[in-house]
Amino acid sequence: MRLTATQAAALALSAYASIVTAPAHGAGLNAALAAHRAIYTLTLSSSRGGDVVAATGTMGYEVIDACDGWAVRQRLSMTLTNTEGQAIQMVSDYATWESKDGLKLRFHMKQTTDTAVTSQTDGDAKLTKAAGPGDVHYTVPADKTLPLPPGTLFPMAHTSAILAAAQAGKKFLALPLFDGTDDSGGEDSFVVALDWKKPEANKYPLLSNLPSTRVRLAFFDHAAKGEVPTYQVGMRYWSNGVADNLQMDFGDFVMDAKMAELTPLPHKC
Repeated sequence: MRLTATQAAALALSAYASIVTAPAHGAGLNAALAAHRAIYTLTLSSSRGGDVVAATGTMGYEVIDACDGWAVRQRLSMTLTNTEGQAIQMVSDYATWESKDGLKLRFHMKQTTDTAVTSQTDGDAKLTKAAGPGDVHYTVPADKTLPLPPGTLFPMAHTSAILAAAQAGKKFLALPLFDGTDDSGGEDSFVVALDWKKPEANKYPLLSNLPSTRVRLAFFDHAAKGEVPTYQVGMRYWSNGVADNLQMDFGDFVMDAKMAELTPLPHKC
């Protein structure tokens, strides 16, 4: 069954949050981590004959070096216009703290549609060792604890693994992920790294003369063992974890996200 455009966008907002807010760390990468603040402009790339005839949006996110971890705040806002001319405002507000050893995660996700709260998750997760296993304890929407399987990565470790693999020339990765964006536990991701591009000049000094990679990610419902991705996204990642030129596939429509502002933030530790 195909989701409606509104349902697909709501689902993808949560999946998308875990992608662009995670700078790389460790794993032999040469570039320093980039604590930064970025603003993106979202435009409709294409529609596949569904409900959406127009769409615009913005996304802002901030990555802060919190000494023992990384604090991330991301807000994504989209206005969708359907075939009846109705404008629907969708907002996703996502915040995490992840320890630098990749073993602990605190998370908060709140989604609204025309100011009505449609989804919210709060809680914390921990792994017994790098790459799991572990468990997640939710406090919202209900108090419950779920297991996380071996191999599980939190968002920052997930991005780090992608960048390290691309740098090493690997093309395909299958990585379990937990990001706290819904209350169903972990999900599966399949990643294709298309290249490892040599450094070149960039209008943003933070990115100038850094190598980068173009990647494509697909996400699947781990519990349902789904064969059809719940969401797909492509992007250019620089080796310091900054992402640009995103293409977000929501099923019925595709959005492009271009970086409009990029500001480095000081390391306080």
